[in-house]
Amino acid sequence: MVLWCPDWSVTAGMLELADSDGAVDGALDANALDTSAPAAVLANNVVTVCNAAARSEGVRRGQRRRDAQARCPDVVLLPASPDRDARWFEPVLAAVEELRPGVAPLRPGLLAVPAPGRYFARRGLDGEEAAAAVLAEHLARAGVWDSRFGAADDLYTAERAARQAPPQGCVSIPSGDSAEFLRGLPVTVLADDGPEGAELADLLRRLGLVLLADFARLGAGDVANRFGSYGSDVWRRVQGREVTRLASRTPPPELACEISFEPPLDSAEAVTFSVRTTAERFVAGLAERQLVATSVRIEAEFESALGGEGVSTRTWLHPRCFTSRDLVDRVHWQLQAGMATSGLRSRKSTGETITSAVTLVRFLPDVVEPAGDHAEGLWGGGAEEQVVRGVARVQAMVGYDAVRVPVLQGGRGAADRQALVPWGERPVGLRPLERPWPGRIPGPAPSRVFAAPLEAEVVDEASVAVAVTARGVVTGEPWRMRIGRHWCPIASWAGPWPVDEGWWLSAGSAGSAGAGRAARFQVVGVDGRAWLLRWRSPGSWEVEAAYD
Repeated sequence: MVLWCPDWSVTAGMLELADSDGAVDGALDANALDTSAPAAVLANNVVTVCNAAARSEGVRRGQRRRDAQARCPDVVLLPASPDRDARWFEPVLAAVEELRPGVAPLRPGLLAVPAPGRYFARRGLDGEEAAAAVLAEHLARAGVWDSRFGAADDLYTAERAARQAPPQGCVSIPSGDSAEFLRGLPVTVLADDGPEGAELADLLRRLGLVLLADFARLGAGDVANRFGSYGSDVWRRVQGREVTRLASRTPPPELACEISFEPPLDSAEAVTFSVRTTAERFVAGLAERQLVATSVRIEAEFESALGGEGVSTRTWLHPRCFTSRDLVDRVHWQLQAGMATSGLRSRKSTGETITSAVTLVRFLPDVVEPAGDHAEGLWGGGAEEQVVRGVARVQAMVGYDAVRVPVLQGGRGAADRQALVPWGERPVGLRPLERPWPGRIPGPAPSRVFAAPLEAEVVDEASVAVAVTARGVVTGEPWRMRIGRHWCPIASWAGPWPVDEGWWLSAGSAGSAGAGRAARFQVVGVDGRAWLLRWRSPGSWEVEAAYD
């Protein structure tokens, strides 16, 4: 049996949008969504998925952004995110597993289970339709209103049947009739298989083949020569010669650990001391399954001043893997930073700010990896472990965000290519390195980049200031340069590499400081020192970096 949730990418995107606005609380809640609002998911400015409201306005898959907005100006455009779709589909998998273990997630919005008709028949229900009704009712209570089911002898036919079912309905194909059911479908249903299916469906339609039965009448050799491996797979399925097996997943073990405090603790030191045993139990539980955690979410519950309970949540990353000592340090940092008055230590993070005594601390593994991938080398790894512990001690003294490491990102200038991230955090939101970045200086990269550029001046042989025209032409050959108060003759130079960045920004706006026309030069003085200079319109020079 296959469960299909139509337009799941749109549903997940709307749930994420509602969750960021506070309409939902990280859980499925269809009542919080406006299903009448037209919405579509875009990938490379092309519509990949759209909901029924958008389709009623003329929005279709494959349309460009401007065409979709022209058909429906009110359409909500969402970015494509496979991680988001999978994250919001996880509660659906868990809800189905409550009634029928052995769930096989095919992709976000589509799952399969061993047909549960015989199981429900023993309880007085009749067939797969009744089993689907029970699952649909259970999913509706969990917040999934549009669920459609299909049951057949093999996985491929069951998926096709689910796509023919009405909302919360089931299409059950009798045993042995899978091939006959597939032959009666139009070739356009292959578009649901992705780009390969859409290409094959368009080719078959242009060849005059309307139904899959017409495709099944072709010879095996002709299909293999003309339509490739995917076409051969479809042909064998329509012939009833290939059965897709079900690969069920094993429900994940419960790896989270928590400790509650009675009475609640109002000191970060007391909480840190009390969670040591729980942290050890958490790491030991992972080790029993040959796993280690590289990302852990720590939740601290506290008594809210407005009544009820509040939760402070933060996800912590580790450059290697977490030990119990590392987890205790993270709890201390999360509670200690931003001390509130009255002696309570608080932390403003992705959740709420801790304003009263802590009642519970919970460790949840966010990313786990095989322990073998993080095992020490043959001759040990003591030096690296000492470095990690040493940095952790510094973080404990000066603060977690105060210890940063440089990482490389895309950019044109030397300073633009640098980014600093807290030790242990994975860099996010960086500019991609693989972009062409026209105007970028060639290698080798400078060894020293100044936090604040140094004042400079460059003149030609006649002591006239050198400039760069709008066409990127140097007005004179650089002859001497001044860095600070000292002049130095120029032995050689390279450039210019002109750029025109941020020309759309108005003066005084955010990010307009480095905007405008500029050009970079590599200059070597007669003293042997090399510099990276930048000329900025209308005529100022500065030193960005040095080649030591």
